[in-house]
Amino acid sequence: MSQATAPRLQTGFSRRFCVAPMMDWTTTHYRYLARILSRHTLLYTEMVTTGALIHGDTERFLRHDEAEYPLALQLGGSDARELAHCAALAEKFGFDEVNLNVGCPSDRVQNNMIGACLMGYPQKVAEGVRAMQEATSLPVTVKHRIGIDGRESWDDLCEFIETVSEAGCQTFIVHARIAILDGLSPKENREVPPLKYDWVYRLKEKYPQLEILINGGIKTFEECHHHLAHTDGVMLGREAYHNPWLLAGVDPTFFSAAAPITSRHDALRAMMPFLEEELSRGVQLGHMTRHLLGLFHGQPGGRQFRRHISENAHKPGAGLDVVEKAMALVPEAPARFAGPELAT
Repeated sequence: MSQATAPRLQTGFSRRFCVAPMMDWTTTHYRYLARILSRHTLLYTEMVTTGALIHGDTERFLRHDEAEYPLALQLGGSDARELAHCAALAEKFGFDEVNLNVGCPSDRVQNNMIGACLMGYPQKVAEGVRAMQEATSLPVTVKHRIGIDGRESWDDLCEFIETVSEAGCQTFIVHARIAILDGLSPKENREVPPLKYDWVYRLKEKYPQLEILINGGIKTFEECHHHLAHTDGVMLGREAYHNPWLLAGVDPTFFSAAAPITSRHDALRAMMPFLEEELSRGVQLGHMTRHLLGLFHGQPGGRQFRRHISENAHKPGAGLDVVEKAMALVPEAPARFAGPELAT
């Protein structure tokens, strides 16, 4: 695992296809699997608060494997000095980008002026972005909603974009829903407010000089192609987690590159050395294998695979034999081209 303490050379990366930051889901163990499946997808960490990085176990929160690159760190916070400090840490630990969360609707983070509530304070977001840019040479990006209750008009959204872009932000990742901060749970905020993809398209038309990515409810490559006709990039969340094999088609479909892996079994075999290394560090098998449960989604034997992992990985002393036995329950299909048909 990487414990980078010095900047690494940036090799260049694309935001054409990204996997969203998701709390408890986009851990290093999921990201390692995702990188086996796609070399070009831009991956994001879970949101890490500035307070956790400054006052907690910094090494633990920023720990990742170099195999995960390109990789962006998402920060939650609003204090400009703290954001600047953490942006410098992102560069020190070798990340490719630092992203500010202005989209999380949880009441737990609202109380600390983190997440979607910051859409009501565009100047404060701009101050944070400016401070982060002064502290690092990394790209500083913002992920946000199209509005929040009380500030959900097109003019409010444009004010936010203009204020933050004037502070130097050139990349906006837009979840095409408002966040209703009073009355809806985080889960409901991912489903209840209607998607307004046309608003994100209009942002790109109005601000062609900015890089605009679209997020929210995207599930298929067909949908991705449609969105890419209007925006610079797409970001998938839950679909890329619950059906990770989708990522195996990303490189040939969106980057004209060969698929790095052509069978689910080979992907799981490629994970084994990493799982073994993590086990040797004392990481429990169940903490890692929960991210593998969707790998055989929709395949014969997939349900048996999930059941065996779920029933055995949490047991004391559980090792790689649990994964091997689970994999043996799934018939191995011939290796094939990993292309767009994987995610229709």
